[in-house]
Amino acid sequence: MQFSRSSGILLHPTSLPSRFGIGDMGEGSYRFIDFLADSGQRLWQILPLCPTGYGNSPYNCFSAFAGNPLLISLEELVKDGLLQQADLVDVPAFPEDCVDYPLVIGYKMDMLHRSFERFKSHLSSEFEGFCVENQAWLDDYSLFMALKDSCGELSWNKWDKGVSRRETNAINEVSQELSSSIMFHKYLQYIFFQQWLKLRQYAHDRQIKIIGDIPIFVAYNSADVWAHPEIFQLDDTGKPIVVAGVPPDYFSRTGQLWGNPLYRWDVMAQRGYDWWIKRFQAALSLVDIVRLDHFRGFEAYWEVPSKEKTAINGRWIKGPGEDLFNVLEGSLGKLPLIAEDLGVITPEVEALRDQFAFPGMKILHFAFGSGADNPYLPHNYHKNCVVYTGTHDNDTTIGWLTKTSTRVEREHVLKYLGKIKADKKDKKHWEVIRLALSSVANTAIIPLQDVLGLGSGARMNMPGKVLSKNWAWRYTQDMLNNECQERLRGLTEMYGRIL
Repeated sequence: MQFSRSSGILLHPTSLPSRFGIGDMGEGSYRFIDFLADSGQRLWQILPLCPTGYGNSPYNCFSAFAGNPLLISLEELVKDGLLQQADLVDVPAFPEDCVDYPLVIGYKMDMLHRSFERFKSHLSSEFEGFCVENQAWLDDYSLFMALKDSCGELSWNKWDKGVSRRETNAINEVSQELSSSIMFHKYLQYIFFQQWLKLRQYAHDRQIKIIGDIPIFVAYNSADVWAHPEIFQLDDTGKPIVVAGVPPDYFSRTGQLWGNPLYRWDVMAQRGYDWWIKRFQAALSLVDIVRLDHFRGFEAYWEVPSKEKTAINGRWIKGPGEDLFNVLEGSLGKLPLIAEDLGVITPEVEALRDQFAFPGMKILHFAFGSGADNPYLPHNYHKNCVVYTGTHDNDTTIGWLTKTSTRVEREHVLKYLGKIKADKKDKKHWEVIRLALSSVANTAIIPLQDVLGLGSGARMNMPGKVLSKNWAWRYTQDMLNNECQERLRGLTEMYGRIL
């Protein structure tokens, strides 16, 4: 599916300004959309919106369908009468430039419980309708979260055997015992969806489309695996037999051992890929375009025995390939999908991508380590692709240019830009942004950190490492000044990316 010529910004909502320690769907999100519109951007790319688990990663979530309650705006709850202004007086001294997740979780969940107590006194038919409409995933998710809360954060395979195996009598019993907690988690999802859809409409009113993200795999400790063990490669005790990862690559000499359970694709095929159809339907109810993470895994994925400590000793296993996408398009129509075709890409992966005309990704940070035939260099692009300066897994462009790139790469960048040597007065990040915007790629996406010219301290993620600073970066409202807005708009206009 080819997109019209446009550009946008990559920014996860957790990075938005807010006085409550984490970005949310309040004032900061609306002001960011205004910035996008005023700077001529037509796309806002985000990471997965799901509730995060271990390591706070949006790629390691408790559900592939639910929304992250930490993104709920407390100020919007005040407007709705579910909190009072007095409730928000004693706000902790949260850091402005990063998310302190333990502090945020403690504070926000307390406030959300407080709002739930008010909500219970006037349950609405709208809430009941939401629960019925989303019953296919909401009932399992809400029970899973209630059980997780009551079991001291233990993984589901360590719960009482009757519950972990979903025996009918055991499930009925705990559902009664935990009815209030189950209702609380349904309430959180109701509020999340209300606030997000309102924000999405605001974006649409300003001609902004939202690019979401579907990770290929799900977390082991998730409602998805607990509720549907038959579609995952688990042993008789419920533990993974094999897990996901990637072989040694640009980011790691030992590969990346993600640890996600792998699918039983044969079972999914027999069921008409119903779980994947529902997953895409859910995603496209919240966003306009989907970036499909680790697209190469649908052609072949790296399978690692669950006892391994690294991803080195894995093997390639054929994925569902065209069969899955034929079924998806037969059910949902032409998919507005971006294929994240990074990593070890083979002709078979490229053929699968091109068969369905999915635009792939071009990363400028990967362009300068080899010769003129490097596929990430702009002169090798075709229109149906999406160019990025870098992604959430890369260093910022300033950090890359000054710290993590090699001397050969830096020299190549200068030559490609037509410069004899670096000028200390140059704002080097804008030259790389210019390369992206001026390319023939129909779509150009720039991380906000690059628009702001920030260094490595603003990096969003260091792949393969569990660090407290991963997924924690935030900007402050004063950073979105007129200078960067006007410069971005000027380049966007110059290269024909404004409708």
